[in-house]
Amino acid sequence: MKDIAIVGGGPAGLTAAIYAARAGKSVVVYEKETLGGQIQFSPMVDNYPGIPHVSGTVFVEKLTKQIEELGVEILFEEVTEIKNEKDEYLVTSDTGNRRYKAIILATGVSHRKLGLENEEDLVGCGVSYCAVCDGAFYKDAHVAVVGGGDTALQDAIFLAATSSKVTLIHRRDEFRAEKSLVNRVVNNPKIEILYSHVVNRFIEEDYVLKNIEVKDLKTGEVKPLDVEGVFLAVGQIPQSAAFKELIDMDEQGYYYAGEDALTNEPGIFVAGDARIKSVRQLTTAVGDGATAAVAACQYLDYQN
Repeated sequence: MKDIAIVGGGPAGLTAAIYAARAGKSVVVYEKETLGGQIQFSPMVDNYPGIPHVSGTVFVEKLTKQIEELGVEILFEEVTEIKNEKDEYLVTSDTGNRRYKAIILATGVSHRKLGLENEEDLVGCGVSYCAVCDGAFYKDAHVAVVGGGDTALQDAIFLAATSSKVTLIHRRDEFRAEKSLVNRVVNNPKIEILYSHVVNRFIEEDYVLKNIEVKDLKTGEVKPLDVEGVFLAVGQIPQSAAFKELIDMDEQGYYYAGEDALTNEPGIFVAGDARIKSVRQLTTAVGDGATAAVAACQYLDYQN
């Protein structure tokens, strides 16, 4: 039986693995897809302290090498269930069962997609889900933001500070965001609003976004929109459904846990974007990972 199972191989989970392994604990990381999470799709990470101008891919490669050198075991398996059995945790994956003394859930979120044909191919090549991460690459450019909630409006305001123009595309005829944000957007001369519109098609050239096509939902009119980048802010989906009977979550599926990473289950800790919090960035993810690992190690030391 190993000490700690970390579910999720993004920056939060991999950071937790580093801290736990350095504390002398035996650690296994479960990842159902590829290591790195959403950051691997960022063409350039410029907002991480001390290591600017690094691609998301290179960042993940360095992080992976670091945990491998510490002897952390990595299993590319999906965890389908975790059961508490007399203060031990039975982890079921798609290849079998293993027991652990503590669990760190760093399952992250997935971005809700528009479902357009070449959407995923253009991520990092003109399509982004993070204005804070990638906005600087579109200085003095015309960009579009898709969405109508708080995040979409915040992104539009953020991008308007450096971009030449922001077109905000919303499928409804009114916003569902906070009134103060709506007022700021409506009164910003650099933000154009297309109500009752959707993105109909991404148009690419040489595997890079060239422009987009938008559709008026009231008239059916389809027209091109010349933008250099598109920021999608139509929601996120926490990857927590398999653990809804294990620890407390809100109705959307975000884990109830504070900055201390503690949950209502003493041996289970959470880290990363699936935790209820206001800022979801690379820096906050790795901070969560460190906190969760320290908390888990303290729990194990106390148990012994």
